[in-house]
Amino acid sequence: MFAISTFETLGLRAELLHAVHDLGFTEPTPVQLAAIPAALAGRDVLASASTGSGKSAAFGLPLLEALIDLPRGKTRALILAPTRELAAQIADHLRALAKYTKISVAAVFGGVGFNPQVGVFRRGTDIIVATPGRLLDHLNQKTASLDGISMLVLDEADRMLDMGFLPDVRRVLKHVPAARQTFFFSATIPQAIGTLANEMLKSPARVDLAPSTTPALGITQTVYSIDQQRKADLLVELLKDNNIFSAIAFTRTKSRANRLAAILLKHKIPAERIHGDRSQAQRTRALDEFKRGKFRVLVATDIAARGIDIVELGHVVNYDVPMVPEDYVHRVGRTARAKATGDAITFVAPDEEKYFAQIERALGRRLDRSKNPALPAPSVVAPVAAVAQAQRRPQRRRTG
Repeated sequence: MFAISTFETLGLRAELLHAVHDLGFTEPTPVQLAAIPAALAGRDVLASASTGSGKSAAFGLPLLEALIDLPRGKTRALILAPTRELAAQIADHLRALAKYTKISVAAVFGGVGFNPQVGVFRRGTDIIVATPGRLLDHLNQKTASLDGISMLVLDEADRMLDMGFLPDVRRVLKHVPAARQTFFFSATIPQAIGTLANEMLKSPARVDLAPSTTPALGITQTVYSIDQQRKADLLVELLKDNNIFSAIAFTRTKSRANRLAAILLKHKIPAERIHGDRSQAQRTRALDEFKRGKFRVLVATDIAARGIDIVELGHVVNYDVPMVPEDYVHRVGRTARAKATGDAITFVAPDEEKYFAQIERALGRRLDRSKNPALPAPSVVAPVAAVAQAQRRPQRRRTG
């Protein structure tokens, strides 16, 4: 018989267990089971785990456990995240876990007012979740001090590499005491990230639960071959199925996101956009209203792929095929979170076949193409068109 692991067996305080139960968590996820005991023992942690695996609680609960008895009024923990959405999401999650404690949590990121954030540092907020760029702005203007940091978390480190943040991360590290406990979380560990991890960590406990190209269990993957100019028609047709009640559609560019959202609205499908050209207030409002069900489709670029946490998101649509397999995994990881089920739908145009072939090689299998519900199959189109053309062709009169 195998013992059933619970949060109680991890040795957490009653206040934290109460909050965990309020959130409806019953059993720790694999990354939580592996990372939390090592973190509670004071070790550095290097963890690779797929999106939606419960990483925020895996580092958040040990942070809260360590800070719960310490005096307030000094910032002791710093979490670095690559995007505004992810920073806000982590902060919200930690506040929920700290519900029965006096620990304070704040998010610091760009796109919003600078001066209100000064008070966050001045008050000595216990845990600060920040994006590297805005944090450096505060450090450069001497409105922030990290001298009291004893616990540091780097979340979604590979995304920081993709977004060019590694130099900023190294600059931030110069302001953080060397004597600290460090948690390093990343969905993948490419060489550059491995080098940074070696610089940051001391004899870490290694948690490796995320093969770089394996989507979460519970995801049904559907693929359609479709011409670029007919993708919107196909999405509109699929959305006639009322089972697709909440979907994120990923596009390659901001302009394509704008166009797709406009097309959906034209067909009376409630939709909104979230991408880098939108202000933080617009992005926050779009995400909040999508979560509340005001919009049926949220059209997003990859900037949001790792910063969105939505309970019961049923569908992810790869409107454009991502150029690297890892981005496919992160996109589809928005659904089937926390052991739930979900659907990932991908539209593959002829000029995207080479990118999707890379994804299939990384997955280790070919994903069958589904019958297009909006258009006849190509093998049917040609004969029908030929017959129609022949019917329209004037008949030559025979002469004797």
